[in-house]
Amino acid sequence: MLNENIKAIRKSKGLSQEELAIKLNVVRQTISKWEQGLSVPDSDMLISLSEALETSVSTLLGETVTEAKADDLKAISEKLEVINLQLAQRKEVTKKILHWCFISLCAIVVIVFVLLVVLNSSYMGWDYSNPETAVIGVGLHSFEWLFMRIAPIVLIGSIVGVFMTRKKQ
Repeated sequence: MLNENIKAIRKSKGLSQEELAIKLNVVRQTISKWEQGLSVPDSDMLISLSEALETSVSTLLGETVTEAKADDLKAISEKLEVINLQLAQRKEVTKKILHWCFISLCAIVVIVFVLLVVLNSSYMGWDYSNPETAVIGVGLHSFEWLFMRIAPIVLIGSIVGVFMTRKKQ
């Protein structure tokens, strides 16, 4: 019973005898002997074996473990298909959100640019001797200076983003 359970659980975990042997710090032949019923692991090794196979010692010693059958594999493949569909839907929603974020960013850049042109940099005529207006004037001047240098890059990047995230027919 133990030998059959070790072999069935090892195979269900997708481990070779060599891989299990490496996990347990034994030689492959030891695993082979256990699976053939020619020898049995001692109590400490049995605990290590249960940890390596991620199962309980009672499962190794008691119940009969069967390998995955075709029905089990079919159920697993159906679950994976559902998960893949969910991931595809999530990816599509994320792509759509990104698309609209890029469009919004383009619109914001254009609107701010138009506002700066229409306002014609009115802060230049402000009285900088008054500390309150000086701070506001410097803040607006810094914003416009940064905006005029960064906005073209952001606008181009956003336009590229819009085209890269558009829905392809």
